[in-house]
Amino acid sequence: MTVSIALLGEYTPTFPPHAATNTAIEHVEADSGLDISADWISTADIDPSLFERYAGIWVAPGSPYKNLDKTLAAIRYARENNIPCFGTCGGFQHMIIEYARNVLGFKDAQYAEYHPYASNLFISQLTCSLAGREMQLSFEPNSRVAAIYAAITATEQYYCNFGINPDYVDALKQGPMQISGADAEGDIRVIEWPSHPFFIGTLFVPQARSTPEQPHPLVSAFLAAVKNGD
Repeated sequence: MTVSIALLGEYTPTFPPHAATNTAIEHVEADSGLDISADWISTADIDPSLFERYAGIWVAPGSPYKNLDKTLAAIRYARENNIPCFGTCGGFQHMIIEYARNVLGFKDAQYAEYHPYASNLFISQLTCSLAGREMQLSFEPNSRVAAIYAAITATEQYYCNFGINPDYVDALKQGPMQISGADAEGDIRVIEWPSHPFFIGTLFVPQARSTPEQPHPLVSAFLAAVKNGD
């Protein structure tokens, strides 16, 4: 059977995280024997037929996106309808905005790349860029992510200049979203939606550490969830 996923983002073949996304999918395909159909879809082209054509979405690195509202609508639909959704780097950041707006009630929650002077800026520029850095993470022992890694620590690579605004961490913790991973300083780096087939966001770029010999466990788990939901 074919596993069909939409890669939401503005595909740039020379952008390393985009190339790594394609390669990581190939690693899982070769290792698992799955027939994976993965199409890059510009956020400007997201329409209601998206979920008729694809059984899962991967919200990719490389923001700002061409259409913020369509991206948030796709994330919300996936979250509310148990459709596998994976967000890495920019995808994680947009999952935070969707959650802040539609679950926590901050209807004007914003992202600094789009509106740097917004009043409720949930995603802000990092004081120290993480682009190109590798950092150790700790996972909540009872989290889906820890189960996928079969570990409570990991080292991962980043490619971002934006992250969660520290002023809104307490607000983010008030709702049902699970904060399932943090770096050595305690900053939020992984989120997941409880009881969802697969709704996980990572500020890091797991696809960058995937290899033919060891496909990344998060990518493998995402694609397995898409297959199981078909």
